[in-house]
Amino acid sequence: MTAIADEIEAVFAGAGARGFVHAREVGVSDGPEVGVGADDQVVLASVFKIPVAVAFAREVAAGRLDETDRTRVTARYRIGGIGTAGCADDVEMSWRDLAHFMLTMSDNAATDLIYHRVGQAAVDQVLADLGLARTRLVGCCEDLFASVLSDLGAKPDDDLEAVLAGASEEQLWKLSVVDPERTTSLTPREITTLLDAIWTDRAGDPAACERVRTIMAQQIWPHRMSSGFPAGVTIAAKTGTLPAVRNEAGVVTDVDGRRYAVAVFTRAESLADRQPAVDSAIGEAARLAVAHLRA
Repeated sequence: MTAIADEIEAVFAGAGARGFVHAREVGVSDGPEVGVGADDQVVLASVFKIPVAVAFAREVAAGRLDETDRTRVTARYRIGGIGTAGCADDVEMSWRDLAHFMLTMSDNAATDLIYHRVGQAAVDQVLADLGLARTRLVGCCEDLFASVLSDLGAKPDDDLEAVLAGASEEQLWKLSVVDPERTTSLTPREITTLLDAIWTDRAGDPAACERVRTIMAQQIWPHRMSSGFPAGVTIAAKTGTLPAVRNEAGVVTDVDGRRYAVAVFTRAESLADRQPAVDSAIGEAARLAVAHLRA
């Protein structure tokens, strides 16, 4: 384990970041694992949308939520700039399409609507049922954005992008959203535990788990974990991004059908908006972890 851990740490060091990794083969409870800071508390960022999706899928499977019902995305949720969060006008969509946008493109507005519909208690129940005691969710996207405005001394209705653009590096490093002790966070080992449960139908009704797996397999971002694997290897995953934070967690299915739950969390030395070296390091670290497990 020391050799593979050293190799992975060197990848992150070369990219100007610190990495936290856990990888295990799906459905093999006592098999080998790869861990680099696997039990450290890390910022979850948008990877938190995976347990939200499980809670949503549970509600649908139980008949408490009709996924074909339609709802409206209003100006309240227009923040984050992707999907319905970036629309200039109100958008009406079905709940299942909002779930699709939440996981495939990380639509923050879709996430918050679903989060409010299923409720914090339902999301917390997912975590409790799987014994994820170190996974802490402090709210949805608008709560995280509100904390940024508060930390920077802005008013709740101020423009977030403008406030961030005017903040100093010192202020950004002190934001609660990049501190795992003050924001939504977990350990890499706990997210692979959740992924294993989703892929083995233990996170909920089999239909609920299948729903989450199907949507995660359609994620549109190829620049992180997917960049480490050749064609024929499928990736079903969810990214997460905040200042200095680049994450991805998901399941890698090799050409022979073996599946691996992989979580890669990073904290960069830079606050630059674009960090391609760190993005690529996530893919390389995932590739090294899976190759080690296969060997």
